[in-house]
Amino acid sequence: MTLTESLISFSFAAGVLTLTPGLDTALILRTAATENSRKALQAAMGINAGCLVWGALVALGMGALLAASEIAFTTLKWIGAGYLCWLGLNMILRPRTAMAPETPTANARGSNWFVKGLFGNLLNPKMGVFYVSFLPQFVPSGYPMAVSVFSLAVIHVLIGTLWSCTLIAATRPLARWLRRTAVVKTLDRLTGCVFLAFAARLATTRR
Repeated sequence: MTLTESLISFSFAAGVLTLTPGLDTALILRTAATENSRKALQAAMGINAGCLVWGALVALGMGALLAASEIAFTTLKWIGAGYLCWLGLNMILRPRTAMAPETPTANARGSNWFVKGLFGNLLNPKMGVFYVSFLPQFVPSGYPMAVSVFSLAVIHVLIGTLWSCTLIAATRPLARWLRRTAVVKTLDRLTGCVFLAFAARLATTRR
């Protein structure tokens, strides 16, 4: 896979995942609807900062781990493929009928929404597991793992920022649309199919 192919594939996959309503989307929509656009933007920037922290942690740990051991590479590969497969099957067979509920940090008023978004992301270990299992398969052969993984995390953050700004700018119509049961189910199933495809791809990856 060339660098161009990797970037196009990852951008498409990250775009699909970003559009799927989840905890981050729920927090941004709730803040924009009940507080104001400035606080919603603060929450979005906090969420994105959390993604960058996870990206850095995974990039550094991933590079050292994969460089050190073939066994570690193979083990991580199958764990990642299994995790993505489990996520994909659950989203296809049991799609949600509504957006994820608000995070506990979304309930208090008057505090720093950047901090809420940041810690809501950092305290979610699924982000780390997801980055470990998702990002490395888009690293082209011959490119340094750590730098490439972090760069992909940056691309993910840029896509997320664009989507967050779109949500904030059009909160009411988009919020109603994203809360529709049919939309939530369709996006979940689409994302599940993407996960399964990437699980198969990861399982056949060679070091």
